[in-house]
Amino acid sequence: MSGPTALDFLLFAVLPYLSIVSCFGIGYLRYRTRPYTYSSLSSQFLENKQHFWGLMPFHYGIIVVLLGHLVAFLIPREIIAWNSKPVRLYVLEISALVFGLLALIGLVAGIVRRLSHAHLRRVTTWPDWILFLILTVQISTGIGVAVFHPWGSSWYATTAVPYLRSLLLMNPQIAALSVMPLLVKAHITCAFLLIGFFPFTRLVHVFSIPNSYLWRRPQVVRWYGRVPRTVQKGVGES
Repeated sequence: MSGPTALDFLLFAVLPYLSIVSCFGIGYLRYRTRPYTYSSLSSQFLENKQHFWGLMPFHYGIIVVLLGHLVAFLIPREIIAWNSKPVRLYVLEISALVFGLLALIGLVAGIVRRLSHAHLRRVTTWPDWILFLILTVQISTGIGVAVFHPWGSSWYATTAVPYLRSLLLMNPQIAALSVMPLLVKAHITCAFLLIGFFPFTRLVHVFSIPNSYLWRRPQVVRWYGRVPRTVQKGVGES
């Protein structure tokens, strides 16, 4: 069996640290220099119906999936013990797949929404489209892993968790990942790309602390379009 290749070393020993530096370094710089961009830049006021049916499934799906990954990272032994009973393993695997599909459906609905409304396309930036692409690949590969390489909750706890912990110890152990299926490698690599690209997107709003709104300087909003005469008349009469 051959060992890790140069590409494996680049993707799983170098890319993770570059992504973390980008996420926190550029994220902090953006917060210090452009604090008002720490927003979801919601387009709900432009279109609300499709916004709801895309936003809700995506958020519920992605939050549950991320929490599942976090729990397995924190208590891998308990996850393995839980999976020792086939029924409980099936419940966990099917639940993860369902919420992954829910996140994908919501994401696709959000993309279709932005493509089908001209005014939404105008306010969608190129980082948004790159983010949509990365998220689509990330969620799709995760679903692909669940379908074609089942029992991921078990091998995640026994293979991925030790690797992730080795990253925290600044001693990445990539031997186990080098023999993983291509779909798994793509899923992990895409996760690091998403982390690295994070500070360039509207996703940074998850790091925004609501309490800061209590003491930061007020934001001035100006409308540059011509005010309709009906509005002017109404304002004058009031």
